Parts: sequence; structure tokens; C-alpha cells
Amino acid sequence: RIRVLKIVKSHYSRTRDLAPFDDWCIVHWKAVIVISSSDRDICLRSDGLVVPGVGAFGACMAQLLGVDGASLIAERVTQGKKIFGICVGMQILFTEGLEKITTAGLGIWPGSVSAIEAPILPHIGWNTVSPPATSKLFAGIEDQSFYFVHSYAAKIAVPDSLNTSCQYGESFIAAVETPLVVATQFHPEKSGSAGGQLIKNWAHSL
Repeated sequence: RIRVLKIVKSHYSRTRDLAPFDDWCIVHWKAVIVISSSDRDICLRSDGLVVPGVGAFGACMAQLLGVDGASLIAERVTQGKKIFGICVGMQILFTEGLEKITTAGLGIWPGSVSAIEAPILPHIGWNTVSPPATSKLFAGIEDQSFYFVHSYAAKIAVPDSLNTSCQYGESFIAAVETPLVVATQFHPEKSGSAGGQLIKNWAHSL
């Protein structure tokens, strides 16, 4: 089953729910409870929904559709509830992925996810990014490096959004910010203190 990670502000108070997670779950004065679940009701009621993803675009979409996750995400968007996509969880937010075969994505953002044109793939390791000056997601960490593991990426900026770029062989989209949906191609949870601060920045907006 797909394990969906949620960040919620006050709906849960059991301290054991925090056990597997580090202290970045505490955002300033606001306790942020993190729960891993595929329960539809919990996913719909949470203040923020994190959609992680690893592996291939097509496999991720197949698993998501298998648990009716696509309609859940669409319902959250309709209800104006925030979402954070990570790695392949970012890629599936686009119209389609071109990994091996063409696979339809969720279509929240227009565009295709295609192979990076670089001498060596996958793109593994730390890299710097170029966020816009008005980014809230990268506030205080604009000059930091983040950890990437991927061979495919979106390359065309999402309209009416804040787009952060990265350079590896060519320029690609490393993060997208809208008032409702944000996503990163890199793994913030593997990016040390900079990644922890990025998650705090997002959680603070909930």
C-alpha cells in the first residue's frame, strides 16, 4: 500500500505518533504532529498532506490509482487544502511522465516530465538551487544545497507559480510553489538541516 505522510496541527495529541520522527516536527511555538497513513479520512482532514514518491513515474501512478489516491488529492485541491509533493511525488503532479512510456499524471500543473540531458544519470548527490527572491519555502536557506536522486524532471516553468531551478547537464525545475500546492524534486528529508528548515517553512504555513 502507499504510505502517505501527513503533517497536522492539532487534530492529534498522542505523543507516540511523533516517535519515528525528528524534532523538526516542532515549528517554533506550534506543535506539528506527523502521522503516516493511507486512511482516506485522515488524509482529507489533515492540515497538510505530504505525497512522497520513489521509483518510476508509471509505477507510482499505478500504486496511487490503486488506492484511489488521485481522487483524494483532487478533492484536497478542490477543498483548498495544502499538499507537498516530494521527488516522484512532485513529478506526478504534472500532466504526463515520459519515463519508458507516456503515463498520464494528475494534471495539477501543465507540462511533461522527461529525461535529463546529462553525461551521467541518475543525478545523485548534493546540488545548489536558484529560488526566486520571494520564495517562502526557501526563506533563510536560499544558498544551501539539497540532495537529489533522479533521472527525470520537469523543465518548463509552471505558470503563475514560483519556480526554483537547478543545473545538472541542463536546467530543470527543482521546486514549485503555489499558495496551495508545493513540491520539490530533491529530498528535503535527506538534505540535513537545510531540508529540515524547508519542511519547517512549509509547516509554518499550515
